[in-house]
Amino acid sequence: MLAYIWAEDEKHHIGYEGHLPWKLPADLAYFKEKTLDHTIIMGRKTFESFKGFLPRRHHIVLTTSKEFEKKYNFDERLTVVHSISELRRLTCDKDELLFVIGGASLFEKLVDDVDFLYVTKIKAVFKADTSMPEIDYKEFELIATTDGIKDQKNLYDHQFKVYQRK
Repeated sequence: MLAYIWAEDEKHHIGYEGHLPWKLPADLAYFKEKTLDHTIIMGRKTFESFKGFLPRRHHIVLTTSKEFEKKYNFDERLTVVHSISELRRLTCDKDELLFVIGGASLFEKLVDDVDFLYVTKIKAVFKADTSMPEIDYKEFELIATTDGIKDQKNLYDHQFKVYQRK
């Protein structure tokens, strides 16, 4: 089963210059809580935006880069795939929840395959160069909403929402 997990502002912005446009520790904690001990799926640029491997998560990276594959060929923490069809073959029989974490083009390519949406809605607008591709929410049912706590470290109102495909 595939799940998307991301945070977005009121204009569906998700990134700026390869990073999150905001600092919201509560969202990072939510991401960690949900993805820990699960497989995470991402494009190469998303993987390279991290300082290293995310602990206790297997990484699947979609890339056409042969150099990237050579670099990580023998690392058991990571599986390289070269196409959406290869990714689908690898993940189609999995009963576990697999989290797609970005980038935007990967979200766009797998939108018909996703079963769950885990989205942090931030009630603000940020400078951005990347937006979340359009999702037809009529195909999903909202199954959980939790208000985030605004405090000295989390300066923006936010909500955590979970949707399931109908």
